[in-house]
Amino acid sequence: MTKGRIEAFSDGVIAIIITIMVLEMKVPHGHDLATLMPLLPVFLCYVLSFANVGIYWNNHHHMFHAVKHVGGWVLWANLHLLFWLSLMPFATGFMGENDFAPVTVFVYIVDLLMCALSYLLLENALLAQHGRDSDFARALAKSVKDKVSMGIYLVALVASAFAPLVSLILVAVVAAIWIVPDRRFAKAPE
Repeated sequence: MTKGRIEAFSDGVIAIIITIMVLEMKVPHGHDLATLMPLLPVFLCYVLSFANVGIYWNNHHHMFHAVKHVGGWVLWANLHLLFWLSLMPFATGFMGENDFAPVTVFVYIVDLLMCALSYLLLENALLAQHGRDSDFARALAKSVKDKVSMGIYLVALVASAFAPLVSLILVAVVAAIWIVPDRRFAKAPE
């Protein structure tokens, strides 16, 4: 099977996810800056989530640039990733509407951790599809960022119980690590 359909479908789902997140921000009644202040936590959550969803979209694009073909397991692994990404609007709203309460931050980080794990599952499905001695496998082997990110997410998850804002700073650190597109696939042959 060619990769075009999975890319188009993923692009569409991610666009809808971002749209839902922005629609969750309700327009306040009022006409001065003080009216916007209660929305600050929701807006900050939106910015962090938009960055994370955008990073997944960007890296998904770069990874699929190196993909030659997809099979059934790849389709399911991709749907698994899209499932966890689709929960981002809920996790974002839950956290933002509840002023970063520990349980809400925990739920948010669990969602991010599941997105990261499902992305790794997608990478492994693609690796199985292309073989261990393929150009794709060689590109995939050169990674440290994913391991570091998982470790930071786990620390953030534990810290969410007693220091939710520290947890969110750690989440922002992971986003900063990935803001530059995944270079492993930048030079992968087409």
